[in-house]
Amino acid sequence: MSPSRPVLVVLGGLPATGKSTVARELNRDGALSYIRIDSIEQALRASGEMGSGGVQGSGYAVGYAVAGDLLDGGNDVLAECVNPLPLTRDAWRNTARTHNAVLIEVELVCSDPAVHRERAESRDVDIPGLEVPGWRAIQAREYHPWDDAAVLRIDTATTSPQDAAAAIRAAARAAVGS
Repeated sequence: MSPSRPVLVVLGGLPATGKSTVARELNRDGALSYIRIDSIEQALRASGEMGSGGVQGSGYAVGYAVAGDLLDGGNDVLAECVNPLPLTRDAWRNTARTHNAVLIEVELVCSDPAVHRERAESRDVDIPGLEVPGWRAIQAREYHPWDDAAVLRIDTATTSPQDAAAAIRAAARAAVGS
């Protein structure tokens, strides 16, 4: 996307809003190094090294470090995660700043509760062993909506994955001036 500064696209939102679907569409051409926090967290769980405390923030910490290494190598990076708290968002911002990357923050929302619920209850899990949250868990999850005006918000109840990916690519092009 940029010959001078790498781009870090952070794609977040509640579970079942379409993050993985949009990420696959966005990365269809393989131009982005793709970091998926669910994959990292499940690998940590499967390793057995996390103990009974679970992964907590470990998956995100690994994601920030891997993103930094990729950005330092000049790679554009797509990080897919729930990114539920100001703390995690600040950490992604710090990763971009520390590694001199252009940051594109994207929050996916699904404004239609019936559509969101249907997705939560019918989605296929493509990470072996990953237990995804059900509808009630999604509704009860601690999640702070993003209040930053610079965040690109995309409603997946009304926007196709292809159009969402096109909007993200356009935002990245505009941010790097190409």
